[in-house]
Amino acid sequence: MVSYADFMTLLFAFFVVMYAISNVNEGKYKTLSDALLSAFNAQPRTLEPIQIGQLARTRDSSDLPIQGIPRTVILPEVGVGHDSPGHGEGGLSSLDPATALAAISEQLVDELEPLISQELVKVRRSELWLEVEINTSILFPSASVVLSDEAEALLRRLANILKPYPNPIRVEGFADALPINTTQFASNWELSAARAARVVRLLGEEGVDPTRMAAVGFGEYRPVADNRTTDGRRQNRRVALVVLAGHDSRYLMDVERASSEIRLPGGLTAPGVGR
Repeated sequence: MVSYADFMTLLFAFFVVMYAISNVNEGKYKTLSDALLSAFNAQPRTLEPIQIGQLARTRDSSDLPIQGIPRTVILPEVGVGHDSPGHGEGGLSSLDPATALAAISEQLVDELEPLISQELVKVRRSELWLEVEINTSILFPSASVVLSDEAEALLRRLANILKPYPNPIRVEGFADALPINTTQFASNWELSAARAARVVRLLGEEGVDPTRMAAVGFGEYRPVADNRTTDGRRQNRRVALVVLAGHDSRYLMDVERASSEIRLPGGLTAPGVGR
């Protein structure tokens, strides 16, 4: 009796399933059919069809643009002198970044000559980057990110020089090795990054394109002098404004600057003469 009951139950379930799949939902079938038709008959969404096999090359195929971008872009020739026809924000922004870097270097050296002679500002340059290093003794009070009046005037002069050009700018903040732990800054990481960000914000307020700029904080881990002396700590408290020849030169700049480091007593490192 038990086996017979199990057999009848399974047989009943079998016929219920057969009945269920024999009834086709015409609405769902219609929806599926329309979806398949629209998928096969729709216009292709890719820019170019998928090529099967080798594509025959034509004589002028090398001169065609790639995805709407021409192979060669010719920039207008613009002079860098103050009396040249292309001078101004519109003309200088179209300069080649490497050419613009040379023009920026000449203007910065002329503009900052008094501060350079007092060793409050240092200007270094290579083919990939131009660095303006400003000692924080003229920028910020100790453990603060409030710019002094002298610092604001200096940074506004720098902004007026930099804003017409297209070059990327990286502002780097550095600190000495003395520990800091305040309600505002938990360590020298926060302090150095906040100082760099404050300089970036002022440059942006003066008209430098924010998309060109970045703020970087190195804390106390990139010293240029011995932190065991007062003068060494003063030199290590600094902000560096790095103008790059192009976006691709960021990595090359870091490699070049790292390879030119020299060793100081106590295992510290400092940029070498080649920097």
